[in-house]
Amino acid sequence: MRSESFQQPGRANFDPQTLKRNPAAPRTLFGLIMTGISAACMVLAVIPLGLVLYYILSKGLSSLSPDIFTQLPPPPMLPGGGFGNALLGTLVMVGIATAISVPIGVMAAIYLAEFSRGSKIAEWIRFAANVLSGVPSIIIGVFVYGIIVLNPIPGLYRGYSAWAGGIALALLMLPTIIRATEEALKLVPQEVRQASVGIGANDYQTVLRVVLPAAIPAIVTGVTLGIARAAGETAPLLFTALNTQFWPNWQKGLLEPTASLSVLVYDFARVPFANQNKIAFAAAFVLVLFVLITSAVARFATSRSRF
Repeated sequence: MRSESFQQPGRANFDPQTLKRNPAAPRTLFGLIMTGISAACMVLAVIPLGLVLYYILSKGLSSLSPDIFTQLPPPPMLPGGGFGNALLGTLVMVGIATAISVPIGVMAAIYLAEFSRGSKIAEWIRFAANVLSGVPSIIIGVFVYGIIVLNPIPGLYRGYSAWAGGIALALLMLPTIIRATEEALKLVPQEVRQASVGIGANDYQTVLRVVLPAAIPAIVTGVTLGIARAAGETAPLLFTALNTQFWPNWQKGLLEPTASLSVLVYDFARVPFANQNKIAFAAAFVLVLFVLITSAVARFATSRSRF
């Protein structure tokens, strides 16, 4: 096959096939060394994740059975049992947190990205969201414990409950949703907004019918990452939902201590009973599987993004 040559203005014709890398050139050697160092760092970064997954899989997968998802935790030194109440409690509290944090976070991000126009209030909101994202989760738990568990609104329930746990998790999810949604809205090209305004739409119609639908995949990514973080939190639930050996009490509106998978792992993994240890590793495996599934959903949503 004859190689094609081309000509640049002011230069003589040359054949691209004549361009060859000199393996002994200093810049070639430098590139090879840096590539090797980068690959080694990548392997070092993946090793901890691989070890954690292998340890949880080897310990937890063998303990899984259909009954473990439907039974209550067993008393000490008794066989059998499961974490059905903790799995249900986790879903309930994460659901409460999602219902609270998603509308607030998305609306706040819409204001920051579309309507604030560089105001001082917007800068303070961004600063508050960044600070909140760095606050340790145990501090969030202590805050909700002092505000809701110890000092509730007069006339309402006082004490540990699924609602208190859901509010604590919502505070943890909120900065992730705000930042992810704002960045997703900023990625939508300005020409899309101009085209919408050009055909007669006002600002609110442009945001709700054009910009927001275009940013939905990236927003879903932020929400799923927030859910994954909330599902694995333990410290805030110790101060707000505590734990229980029983099923959630629907008749009392979830206003009682509620079990969760993360707290069950914390309690059962440190006791000297083999059966409880097996249940703890099985619950840890379910939590890791949940995080992997949500991460896969987030990646799939990102791949569907148009901008």
